[in-house]
Amino acid sequence: MTIEWALSLLLNHPEVLEKARAKLDAQVGIDRLVDEHNLSNLPYLHNIISETLWLYPAAPMLVPHELSDDCKIGEYNIPRGTILLVNAWAIHRDPNIWDDPTSFKPERFESL
Repeated sequence: MTIEWALSLLLNHPEVLEKARAKLDAQVGIDRLVDEHNLSNLPYLHNIISETLWLYPAAPMLVPHELSDDCKIGEYNIPRGTILLVNAWAIHRDPNIWDDPTSFKPERFESL
């Protein structure tokens, strides 16, 4: 499913597809296929993959976690034994944390 999201995002953002193609051609060459050893030289491709997984995580709800101790999250006191689920999908779309969270911007990952 992730590949389908990546292809959909690239087709809907031709400027990103063109930039990726130019970077691939510059690093790998026009007449060659990408090898595993090329991957470390393709940071923009990594950014596209990271942004795709960020917008459409394969597991939007992370693995449940049972608290071994009492803890406080924000203003909430959570007792030991409580099972917590982390909603990665919602966190990734929080405009209080992210600039333009629903837009496809592979450049978001350049500084990471």
